[in-house]
Amino acid sequence: MADASRVVLGLGNCVDYELKLTSAVLSRLVTEYDIRAGELTSSPATVAGERDLVVSILSYVARGGGGEHFVASAPALSAFAHRFPHRTTLGGTAARAGIVLDRLGVPSTMHLVTVNDTVRRLLPASIEYVSSGVEDTFHPHLIVQYDRGLHIAVLGITAPFPNRLIYVNDPDNESMALTDDLGRLLSRAQIFLVSNFNAMRDKDLLDQRLAALREHMRRLPPSAVTYFEDAAYHEPAFSRRVREALLSHIDVYGLNEDELQSYLGHPVDLLSPPEVLEAITELRALIGVPILVLHTKYWAAAFGGDYTDALDNGTVMAATRYAHGDDFTDAVVERMRRTPRRPESVAFAAALTSGAGTDTISCVPGFALEVPDPTTVGLGDTFVGGFLAAIADPEGR
Repeated sequence: MADASRVVLGLGNCVDYELKLTSAVLSRLVTEYDIRAGELTSSPATVAGERDLVVSILSYVARGGGGEHFVASAPALSAFAHRFPHRTTLGGTAARAGIVLDRLGVPSTMHLVTVNDTVRRLLPASIEYVSSGVEDTFHPHLIVQYDRGLHIAVLGITAPFPNRLIYVNDPDNESMALTDDLGRLLSRAQIFLVSNFNAMRDKDLLDQRLAALREHMRRLPPSAVTYFEDAAYHEPAFSRRVREALLSHIDVYGLNEDELQSYLGHPVDLLSPPEVLEAITELRALIGVPILVLHTKYWAAAFGGDYTDALDNGTVMAATRYAHGDDFTDAVVERMRRTPRRPESVAFAAALTSGAGTDTISCVPGFALEVPDPTTVGLGDTFVGGFLAAIADPEGR
C-alpha cells in the first residue's frame, strides 16, 4: 500500500443531504408560494428563505443548469430536504475525490474543516486526515438532483438535461481555517488538490487564508503536481481574487462547462470544435496555467499537455457514478471502460485534437449512456478523483 502522505486533498469538507426532485412536491410548493413562470428568468441573487430556494431551483430546472449558492436561512435548507426522501453522504471535492481514490487503491490524506460522527463513519479507512476544527460541528449542505424530463405542469417547464444544484449555509467552510500541520503534510506530497474556497464570503478573511496557503505551499517538493478544481463562488467577485493569488502555484486547473460559460458570459456549443477552441483561447487569457482541464457532459479535455490516460480514468469513474451511484464494483468499472462512446463526442474529440495547431490538446469522448435514474451529484469531484488516481503512483515508486 502506498503512503497516504503522497496525495494531499484539501481544503474543505461537509456532510451532504442528497435528494432527487419530484414534480409532485415541486408543484405543491409552486402553488403554496404562488410562484409565477416570469420569476424563473434567473436564480435570485439572495436566497433568503424557502420560497427563494424553490424559485432558484426551478430557474435552473427550466434550462437544465447546475450551480451553487449560499442560503441565508439554514432552517430553510433542512425544511426543504425533509420534504423529500434523502440520504446523508460526505461532500466537498476533496472528500468525494478521496473516496474515488480509495476505491482505486490510492490512499490519501485530507485537510478537513469540520469533523463529526457522520464524517468519522463515512470516511474510508485508507484516508488519513487532519482538521482545523477544534470541536465537532454539523452544517449539512443541500444537494439537489433532477432528471431530464422533470415536468412542472403548473409552470409549463420541462428540464432539458439532468443536473445538480448545491445550497449551503456552512460557517466552517465560510471560514476555511487552515491547520498549522498543512505545510508539514505538503513537504511530503506528490499531488496536492486545492478546492473549496468558493464558500467564503469575507474578503479580508479570504485574503488571509490565501496568504497562509501560499506559505504552506512553499514546502511542496519541486516535482509535486498541484491540481486546482474550480467551483461556483457564493461571492462571484472572489473567484478572481483566488485565481490571482494562486495561479502561479497551480499546475493543473480544472473546471466544468457551467463554470466555463460563467467566465465567458455566453453559452458555448460544446460539440463545435471551432467554438470550443475560441472559448478556450479566451479562457486561457484569464487563467494562465500550464494545463487547463475542462470536463463536460460530452467529453473531457486537457489543453497544454497529453493527459489522455488521466482524462480517460476520470471520465470512466464519473460515468460509473452517473450510471450506478455509489453502488458499483470493480467489475462494473471495467464494463464501463468497454462501453461505447457517444458518436458525436468521438467525432468532436478527433476534430478538436486535429485542429489544435501547435498547442497540445488531449481529449477523451464521453460514453453513450441511457440511464433512467442517473446520479448527477458529485460527477466533477468523481472525475477529479479518477484523474488524480491516474497521475498518482500507487506503488510508491
